[in-house]
Amino acid sequence: MATVRPFKAIRPEKEYAEKVVSLPYDVMNREEAAEMAEGNPYSFLHICRAEIDLPQQENQYDRSVYEKARDNIAANLENGVFIKEEKPALYLYRQIMDGRVQTGIVGCVSVDEYNENTIKKHEYTRVEKEIDRINHFDVCDTNTEPVFLTYRDDKRIRSIMEGYAAGNDPVYDVTSADGTKHILWVIDDQKIVAGLVELFDEIPALYIADGHHRSASAGKVGEKRREENPNYTGDEEFNFFMAAIFPDNDLKIFDYNRVVKDLNGNTKEEFLSKVQAAGFAVEDMGEEKYYPESKHVFSMYLEGKWYKVTASDEIIPDHVIDSLDVAVLQNSLLGPILGIEDPRTDKRIDFVGGIRGLDELKRRAEKDMKLAFAVYPVDVDDLLEVADNDMIMPPKSTWFEPKLGSGLFLHSLK
Repeated sequence: MATVRPFKAIRPEKEYAEKVVSLPYDVMNREEAAEMAEGNPYSFLHICRAEIDLPQQENQYDRSVYEKARDNIAANLENGVFIKEEKPALYLYRQIMDGRVQTGIVGCVSVDEYNENTIKKHEYTRVEKEIDRINHFDVCDTNTEPVFLTYRDDKRIRSIMEGYAAGNDPVYDVTSADGTKHILWVIDDQKIVAGLVELFDEIPALYIADGHHRSASAGKVGEKRREENPNYTGDEEFNFFMAAIFPDNDLKIFDYNRVVKDLNGNTKEEFLSKVQAAGFAVEDMGEEKYYPESKHVFSMYLEGKWYKVTASDEIIPDHVIDSLDVAVLQNSLLGPILGIEDPRTDKRIDFVGGIRGLDELKRRAEKDMKLAFAVYPVDVDDLLEVADNDMIMPPKSTWFEPKLGSGLFLHSLK
């Protein structure tokens, strides 16, 4: 079963929605956030990246940052930029990016089901990033940004969503700075809400697409509230956290690419020779950009040229994790040839979302790195299979677009 529960969202007044909506907190650094929010006092970046409203300081995780976010939420409620729903509702949320549409439900999901793995994971989390969002949610007493979940498509849920969108006016139809349209309907008809809740109750599992740190942090804040309230009933808001839940058939995973700082002491010729000896066919594509057209085929940029790098069948393991392209690249090339044993911590490697294209890989390889690899994107089916088997994907395996709009809905833990 998958619990999906209506809630009283805190959200922007309609006239402010386009000014409020922002990219999520974790896709930019402080300087980029400050630049994006410049001249716009309503941007949600003043809440999810509240350090931009404070003097520059070394510790971006100082308590003052979270207190500033809390104060900014309160100010927006007081001055009418934000409103709070009078009764619990679910929300129909549609995103349109480059002509591609994904439509889902925003509601609250269960801390217990996260802990019991009914809400399934596919990535490890980093302690420092968990602590950051724990403090943010805790001090704000609010889930400030939703987790991005998916489920195996259900025709009955899709029929309700499509019917509601066709028969009702949205409260928002706005475009964010990255060109994504965000359209939101409030579903406050209790009969429809009850029907959706009942249908989701028949869904065997939900899957985290994006937002493992937000999920883990929301779960731990819920546990903290339970310790603070030993007589809790289980119905309090802190037992749930906010999620945007999309059917798997709507989603698109982009490649998550790699750039590397050096050749680990090899000359170009030595490196290419070692790549071939490791079980890869290497084809010089010249200066013409090359993008991998299938699994187990990689694009590589090195010293002004693109290369098609194809893994031989002999080095593809018969294993759901180890056969993923990011794992093949890591285990057969990045680790043994370039000496990058742990891509989560090695400073010689960086990661570039595929939405930025091959030109960004070339730019990085020519600016501050040495070579770049583009990988074929992971399938959504791969992600679900990994999660169903309680396995963990290699670091930086998936990049989802469009990103959820931040600031269109908040969940109070009170």
